[in-house]
Amino acid sequence: MSPPTNNQLSWPDLSEQAREEIDIFETELNRFLDGQMPEKVFLEFRLRHGVYGQRQDGTQMLRIKIPLGMLTASQCEVLADLSEEYADSISHITTRQDVQYHFVDILDTPNIMRRLASTGITTKEACGNTVRNVTCCPDAGVCADEVFDVTPHAQAMAYFLLRHPDAQNFGRKFKISFSGCAQHHCGLARIHDIGAIAATREVDGETAEGFAVYVGGGLGAVPHQAQLYSDFVPADEMLPLAQAISRVFARLGEKNKRARARMKFLVANLGIDEFRKNIEEELARLPEDSLREQIMTEAHSQKEEPLKPPSELDLGAPGIDGNFRAWHRHNVRAQAQEGYSMVTVSLALGDLTANQLRGVGTISRKYIKDTIRATVPQNLLLRWISNEDLPALYKDLEDLRLAAPLADSVADITACPGTDSCKLGIASSRGLAGVLHRQFTADAVSGEGMGDGDGGLRDDITIKISGCFNSCAQHHIANIGFFGTSKRKSGRVAPLFQVILGGTAENNADSYGLMVGKVPAHRAPEVIQKLTAIYDSEKEGSESFRDCMERLGKARIHEELEEFSEVGENEADFFDNRQPWEYIKEVGQGECAGEMVDQAEFMLDDAERLIFEASLHLEAEKTRDAAKVSFEGMVKAADGLLSTRGLLLSDNYDTQAEFQKHFIDTGEFHIGVAEYFAKARGEEDEDVTPERSRQRVEESNLFIEEAHVIYSRMAGSQVK
Repeated sequence: MSPPTNNQLSWPDLSEQAREEIDIFETELNRFLDGQMPEKVFLEFRLRHGVYGQRQDGTQMLRIKIPLGMLTASQCEVLADLSEEYADSISHITTRQDVQYHFVDILDTPNIMRRLASTGITTKEACGNTVRNVTCCPDAGVCADEVFDVTPHAQAMAYFLLRHPDAQNFGRKFKISFSGCAQHHCGLARIHDIGAIAATREVDGETAEGFAVYVGGGLGAVPHQAQLYSDFVPADEMLPLAQAISRVFARLGEKNKRARARMKFLVANLGIDEFRKNIEEELARLPEDSLREQIMTEAHSQKEEPLKPPSELDLGAPGIDGNFRAWHRHNVRAQAQEGYSMVTVSLALGDLTANQLRGVGTISRKYIKDTIRATVPQNLLLRWISNEDLPALYKDLEDLRLAAPLADSVADITACPGTDSCKLGIASSRGLAGVLHRQFTADAVSGEGMGDGDGGLRDDITIKISGCFNSCAQHHIANIGFFGTSKRKSGRVAPLFQVILGGTAENNADSYGLMVGKVPAHRAPEVIQKLTAIYDSEKEGSESFRDCMERLGKARIHEELEEFSEVGENEADFFDNRQPWEYIKEVGQGECAGEMVDQAEFMLDDAERLIFEASLHLEAEKTRDAAKVSFEGMVKAADGLLSTRGLLLSDNYDTQAEFQKHFIDTGEFHIGVAEYFAKARGEEDEDVTPERSRQRVEESNLFIEEAHVIYSRMAGSQVK
């Protein structure tokens, strides 16, 4: 492997800061390739520059930071060129409004970074234990429902914290979002480390702008709802507040136990009052910094302008057909500014080919200025379209195969990379999303299934799919969510999806869904059909999907889905969506081991039963019962694994001590997940709050999932 060549003289447009930064990255890459830098050190270093290892050996994912998702035409064109030259010709829009390339050779990354930097784009701090991309409602500035335009405040935050010395010593990643209103789903404030929602207050007879600030939110394996830090923080105090929070998180946050290192755990451990006290003390210590005011002034000076004057659209004009009307109904929304519309470009799986992204750049030059935004649901938003241009824009998008009338519909599915490229993927989230997208697109044409009978699709159900429990696709806040898991059956391993029901992204994601059961991966589309049919037949009036499922109750839904839960009855159970090869590699095993494995399987199934019972208690608001039974589920799973070591329940051994000896001290069991067991035991006789009880159920489920993984490995099987 040859080291990359330094091409710094080829890039006169680079700022000195960008040039130096990329040169340092290239130098460190060369040192690593020459064996002069430990792999552990280089790993975090490259992550902080957006370079992330893939499932496939020898290839990388490169994450490109796009603050607020704001893109210009020239940036679209450069991104398209680079994807074609160095990746697989695909630019992938992420749930943080970033762009990702996959299948990149690490030797190419310095020159990719230089070409990106020449258009004002960086990969700096897109990954790693840093402040990740600051997200913002893509409608900010053009939304009729917003309190005020939060764009400059989000921009100032993004650039103030980028490379900031107080944001370099975190134990884990840190996420910030801005929303212009409380009621919609655009900002998702409640799932962030800092979530800011626009608010106003009368001060001395004047209307002052500020934010309701939430802290300590996050999805991941165990989701936490953000807690209200303050119902009003003046807008000019947001940067010092974020700096103070960064300092406290860096000082008090967990550094050694990765699974407990997000700020949500710090807020939960301290309690919101003690956390607030620490922040206020830190604010009092902050030195004056003219950079804050300078960045805010610069951000407020940047104003969007339309390319064309406002106009009206005549939907009865010649050439306006049913296809255009369906697209207009789903993908076009009126701006607050009369005579203009914003248009969602719906992307299947969040992907754009190089030609499509170039085409978006051309469209931007033709109809708008540089007012393109990537969105959290993995689409693009074109702003300031003069209404009379909508038919011509539709034709141009149609030529690019980007005019599907699917925005905000059931087909607007969020999916993470899953087993396509992620090392942590367990099931093919993109495979399932692809199957559903094809099925729903056909429904739109036929008017059957999910079709609305008018060329589009129903828009009252949301679907999000993660390849593992880490919730990168935000499955906890979907009406119907899935995350990948697996289960061993008769010496083989089957890919499964855990079904999550009852989440919502509305009201800035104020409600998380709960698990209702697992199904073979290939049967997930049938589950969606079943749930949709139940909703259509059982809903009362204009009742939402979430409210209907909550009213019917988890026990009823679990019973309805029972027909899909059997694993191993069908050969297809051992194949993932859109993957023609068997999910596992079979390895022979001895008969004695087989007998103990059978016992373990039985006990793991029993553990799952207990978790289901715990979730029913949770639904019935029986907080202590839910906590107690979920702990029993963990004990049952631990005993199941211990049975493979020859331990017998009749010996009355100490489950936790033996589990520590056989599975934790040996490094077999994930240490972060194992801590949930010890933590639950310590709390066993204590009163627990409803929120802690919900977390206990989530943690117990993860513990049992990890037990299934360990059990599969014992049998000599591994996930491909």
